Amino acid sequence: MSKIHAAITAVGGYVPDYVLTNEELETMVDTNDEWITTRTGIKERRILKGEGLATSDMAVPAVEELLKKRGISAEEIEVIIFCTSTPDMPFPATANILADRIGAKNAWGYDLNAACSGFIFGLATGAGFIESGKYTKVLIVGGDKMSSIINYEDRATCIIFGDGAGAALLEPNTEGNGIIDSICKTDGSGRAYLNQKAGGSLHPASHETVDAKEHFAFQEGRTVFKFAVTNMAEVAAEVMERNGVTADDVTWLVPHQANKRIIDATAARTGVTSERVMINIEKYGNTTNGTIPLCLWEWESKLKKGDTLILAAFGGGFTWGSIYLKWAY
Repeated sequence: MSKIHAAITAVGGYVPDYVLTNEELETMVDTNDEWITTRTGIKERRILKGEGLATSDMAVPAVEELLKKRGISAEEIEVIIFCTSTPDMPFPATANILADRIGAKNAWGYDLNAACSGFIFGLATGAGFIESGKYTKVLIVGGDKMSSIINYEDRATCIIFGDGAGAALLEPNTEGNGIIDSICKTDGSGRAYLNQKAGGSLHPASHETVDAKEHFAFQEGRTVFKFAVTNMAEVAAEVMERNGVTADDVTWLVPHQANKRIIDATAARTGVTSERVMINIEKYGNTTNGTIPLCLWEWESKLKKGDTLILAAFGGGFTWGSIYLKWAY
């Protein structure tokens, strides 16, 4: 019997209409376009504007596009893994909210929070459900409304993050295509350098936490950059070496869009040339869980059956990971 791999069979994506440019940020904090561009590679990012709009409002159109492309109904989805750092509410899970909104009446699901590595962790987890033989349609969603936890008076974070969502459908494949291998890692000592201090059980919401601006994302940039630039590159190289994949074998490197310098370091470590690296950070910034699925969504028309993809990410926590997959369509 042929080995079952979990293959991506459809992707969808969504970014809000509102464009927050570097020029507009210059009016909000002490920064400028040249400084932002040279340090991050970001020119603009999308922001979800409007009363009562949440992360699921971006996931719904992304998933609906995916379902339409695949030609299936939401009722055929069996499991939903929603990878997010900005759930609609602390509970219920945004996966449950999404299932209700799209009509996925036969699905169970949950939220996965691994910061910017969430979509990698979600794919690795979803692959296990498919490989077990128990499920045939597992939906992995990555999305964040980062603007909801960003302090637009903090230039260390407000220049980096944007809003967006993407989704991928996993189905069984016996042709040798799909997710071949994954490596996921964590180091909780990194929590001091990249976190949202308040809003959990450690520091519940109070007047004091709000006044202290502790419900916004905090980043100690230099430490995070040093850890990310090494570990995202190393884990991508590790999954390649473990599977005998050379740089020449890689059709596309799909890196988390955190910072152009981190992307370049990952490409250099793996030996993948720049024209084979998916980069859209200049348009969208860091959408956290949305970056990798949005890349797959944007490059979908260029992908061919059997293409070798290396996905890599790094996130707060610290979390990091990489996936080696063969494109299935």
